[in-house]
Amino acid sequence: MSAGWRTLLLRIGDRCPEYGGSADHKEHIETCYGVLSREYEHSRDAIFEFLLECAEQLPHKIPFFGVLIGLLNLENEDFVKDIVDTTQAKLQDALYNENRDRIRILLRFLSGLMCSKVVVPNSIIETFETLLSSAATILDEETGNPSWQPRADFYVYCILASLPWGGPELFEQVPDEFERVLVGIQSYLSIRRHFDDIAFSVFETDEGHSPNKKDFMEDLWERIQILSRSGWKVKSVPKPHLSFEAQLVAGNSHRISPISCPPPNPSQTSSEILKGQEKHEADLKYPQRLRRLHIFPTNKAESMQPVDRFVVEECILDVLLFFNGCRKECAFYLVSLPVSFRYEYLMAETIFSQLLLLPNPPFRPIYYTLVIIDLCKALPGAFPSVVVGAVHALFERISNMDTECRTRLILWFSHHLSNFQFIWPWQEWSYVKDLPKWAPQRVFVQEVLEREIRLSYFEKIKQSIEDAAELEELLPPKAGPNFKFVGNESSETTDGHKLSKELVGMIRGKKTVRDIILWVEEHMIPTNGAEFALDVVSQTLLDIGSKSFTHLITVLERYGQIISKLCPNEEMQLLLMDEVSAYWKNSTQMTAISIDRMMGYRMISNLAIVKWVFSPANVEQFHVSDRPWEILRNSVSKTYNRISDLRKEIQSLKKGLQVAKEVSAKAIKELEEAKSVLEIVEGQPTPAERPGRLRRLQVYADKAKHEEVTTEESLEAKGALLSRALEESKTLLKLLFKRFVDVLTERLPPVSADGEIPNLRAGDQNVNSEARDLEKATMEIDSENGADKNSEPNGPNTKNSYNVGELEQWCLCTLGYLKSFSRQYATEIWSHIAMLDDEVFVGDIHPLIRKAAFSGLCRFTNEGPQL
Repeated sequence: MSAGWRTLLLRIGDRCPEYGGSADHKEHIETCYGVLSREYEHSRDAIFEFLLECAEQLPHKIPFFGVLIGLLNLENEDFVKDIVDTTQAKLQDALYNENRDRIRILLRFLSGLMCSKVVVPNSIIETFETLLSSAATILDEETGNPSWQPRADFYVYCILASLPWGGPELFEQVPDEFERVLVGIQSYLSIRRHFDDIAFSVFETDEGHSPNKKDFMEDLWERIQILSRSGWKVKSVPKPHLSFEAQLVAGNSHRISPISCPPPNPSQTSSEILKGQEKHEADLKYPQRLRRLHIFPTNKAESMQPVDRFVVEECILDVLLFFNGCRKECAFYLVSLPVSFRYEYLMAETIFSQLLLLPNPPFRPIYYTLVIIDLCKALPGAFPSVVVGAVHALFERISNMDTECRTRLILWFSHHLSNFQFIWPWQEWSYVKDLPKWAPQRVFVQEVLEREIRLSYFEKIKQSIEDAAELEELLPPKAGPNFKFVGNESSETTDGHKLSKELVGMIRGKKTVRDIILWVEEHMIPTNGAEFALDVVSQTLLDIGSKSFTHLITVLERYGQIISKLCPNEEMQLLLMDEVSAYWKNSTQMTAISIDRMMGYRMISNLAIVKWVFSPANVEQFHVSDRPWEILRNSVSKTYNRISDLRKEIQSLKKGLQVAKEVSAKAIKELEEAKSVLEIVEGQPTPAERPGRLRRLQVYADKAKHEEVTTEESLEAKGALLSRALEESKTLLKLLFKRFVDVLTERLPPVSADGEIPNLRAGDQNVNSEARDLEKATMEIDSENGADKNSEPNGPNTKNSYNVGELEQWCLCTLGYLKSFSRQYATEIWSHIAMLDDEVFVGDIHPLIRKAAFSGLCRFTNEGPQL
């Protein structure tokens, strides 16, 4: 394809955003069609690839491309038939490869082609019925596997999601067949099992299991039913084919070849645990795309029909998907969706719902941060105020927010403010200073300010809150080391100061690590003991590396062996972390970085970190600071990231070994063939090949064989490392949950004699009870999100009246983090569920602990597996 033609295609793509807005889309379609028609003879293959690629990567413009293809169909039927056949082949491959996004988009594309008279409506009906049949088969106890209901739900969801795009045409052209599909969907929904996603809700409630609330599939079906009753009138889906209907009807429609769905995975076991693992695997492969979050009250957000909200949400999610990594392009397409109404509030709600999606957002949180920043710049008169409103609404409900979501919101908000000169109306939140130190709103502001300082410096952040001077109390201490052996005239006579000074001299004198270790063993330990030696060495090395992160890394790399020698067991490692925490008591960031790096250099084990985090001093900080949780998250994630990396390396080595074996076998075969060719020289059989070529073949064969052996050895070594890492992770998981159980059991209110579970959110009766009579929150959560619409706010009107006691808040926070770890590492928990139940969750475990620990394992029940 020539550079000029490539540029022309890009110009066509760039003009597409105007379609559906105030511009005349008919004129743009005619312009694009004229270009394609002129270039068709010279660039047929390029146009073919371009149209398919645009349909897949700009799915919100499928009606536009459908009309273009429909116009091409008038004169180039074979070309368009190839497009239809290729789309069917891609759909078939996507079904077997479980490419969810491609399945969904291609079904929408086929519906768009049907609207432009390119595809026969009955073919669409047949495709839908094939998916429905497969979904029903999956749920059948005898021929299918109900554990894989998420796959069946996904197939039906794809049908429902394509109806706003093609439903009106199907209703008009094949009403009886279309009604048959709708009846089939209704029948499927009557036999499927209701999903309760309360463990994955952004907001926690005390209502427990809520079977009457609609899940995502039931909600979508209700929206489609409302659309059906309104005569299939959809405002959010453009209909450019109506402007060209007189031309399009002249073309011949094409049939879609029948598709087939992969057979259901048969269940191989009657074990409830193994069935639970199957359900979990199905949830991972077919996750729910959106858990809708209503942030704004209905009188403030845009008013639109339920199905229009769904369509715009789908378009927003598609843009976020296909422009991941291209932040500016993503923002550009988000603000120019082809709809005739405003949607800034809905766009904010959708992006925040993805940012706060549990257990993990589809992309890294930084992506959503950058997109929100660019949207504020692209719509300076509208979107910044929407973001401000969203922050205030979420802040009012922060006390009911899931702990993981709260942490993400803190990280996002601090980063967002750093891109807008840290400007925020802090005076509106100044009342939090008078709330109890454990009140979630106070902790939120405190953590945001601490994170801002990490992104800037203390004086800058202090200046940013000068209009709310009361909040200075929430600022962390000015970062700086707390070196206990700092030199001064009155203290230099102590042993610690003398030895620290001598150690600094040895390091500056370029003494070797071995010499320093000998000096420590001969001059410090015999006289003062190992703990004192660790105190002096760790404090001194930390002080040498305190200038910057790079200095710290250099010190640990060069002199880490000294610390490792002094910390051969967990007891000494706990003391080491105490020293790190004491030295960096004014810097949460440097404490976390130092411990993380020490774990990376094997100076501290992950087990020691867990024990340290659950030490009495840190346990008391669980509900008032993120400091211990940050260190624990880093430790656990590093452990499982290591396992993930090893698995990827092993997978790569297996592929490399297969290639190496093939290369080696080929080289040996060539060598043997060359040696087998003989000729008679002076009556004796002699190799016919020249000696030089034989030597080259021999060298090549030896080299290939060596590569094979080396790869095989590497594979065995990585396998051994993986086995060791898996065993370590098992021990870590057991210890982590055991510590959670221990500290919670000590503090949780007991279950009453009649079996009533304590309601931690009911609050301490001795605390101001006026908060219980406050006006109910205006923010609502969509029904399938499982959150309480009547939860009480903790907003500006609740000054000095936070009604949950410190013990209750500590329990809520700790249970929240237990639930977070359960969701994050559900796969690993399923692998060791029997061990946990036998060795950790034994005896009379408090039901709130069991509920939190197993809440992330299964979407079918509220409390996870019943073991």
